[in-house]
Amino acid sequence: MADPSALLAAALPDPAARALYLAILREGGRIRSAEVGPTDRAALGRLLELGLVVPQLQDAAYSAVDPRGAIERIGTEIRLQSARLLADAEQLPETMGELIRAYDASPKRQSESRGLRYVTGKEEIRHTVEQLSQEFPRESMAAQPGGPRPAVELPDSLERARRFHERGGTVRSLYELSAKYDPATVRFAAQVAQLGATTRVLGVPFKRFLVFECSVALIPAASDYSSAAVVDDPAMVAFVVDTFETLWQQAEGVNWAAVAAGSSAYPVHEQVGRLLAQGLTQRSVASRLGLSERTVASHIARLRELYDAETLFQLGWQMRGARAGESGG
Repeated sequence: MADPSALLAAALPDPAARALYLAILREGGRIRSAEVGPTDRAALGRLLELGLVVPQLQDAAYSAVDPRGAIERIGTEIRLQSARLLADAEQLPETMGELIRAYDASPKRQSESRGLRYVTGKEEIRHTVEQLSQEFPRESMAAQPGGPRPAVELPDSLERARRFHERGGTVRSLYELSAKYDPATVRFAAQVAQLGATTRVLGVPFKRFLVFECSVALIPAASDYSSAAVVDDPAMVAFVVDTFETLWQQAEGVNWAAVAAGSSAYPVHEQVGRLLAQGLTQRSVASRLGLSERTVASHIARLRELYDAETLFQLGWQMRGARAGESGG
């Protein structure tokens, strides 16, 4: 059995790592890779090992996270060694009290008000998302409109999903229907599905937001998503959770592995036809699927030939009739 004192010592930051963590907090909780000098590389590696900072691949930076998350993980490891180590695990909050007090006293924490706070700038929003995913690691709900996911964001998102999975957390995500036709997004969804995450697609417009453990939500504070509001008021968070669950029930489940293998159940022209049969205009179909109007027009031309329809109205009418016949109506 491991020596309790040695195990506890190995779970704590050394003086250099502790000093670097405090310096990062004084700079707002984030440090760029280029700002880490040669003498601090070892300390940074120690903080990464302990989970007190996490990398932001897209921004070439590192974000400090709440030490309480490290306390919980370290405490669990110690308890698994034997019941005899329980007393040492319970001393961790006091042992790391300086880091907790420094985190709570940092500019970011001091600016928070109960119920609502704002973050501005996409880099700061990504930093906030990383911190929330560390502080609330058991459940994540994400509504991600905009069609295909930006390729530059996928490595960080995949790494975040891995960390959720390692902690036993669950991840549910909503994408727009057009995400099914983007190879990078499909591969990403198939990868996170292997980790236990669930991703559905939705054919109606929706806004972007995130919810963590039904305790805190990140909602847009600007139409271009350049700022966001962090909400932890229970009533407001409950409303956001209900919104997500309603959208989730309307969404379509996808076998992402099959789509990645090239066996999508609904080709693009069929999706165009289905939306036309629902009465949507050509422009609305293009917006819904994330396609250009010219591309949608070419699919419509193909469908007109297939259904021998001279006008868009005739096409929609005949396709609704065909769908009713398929369903036995």
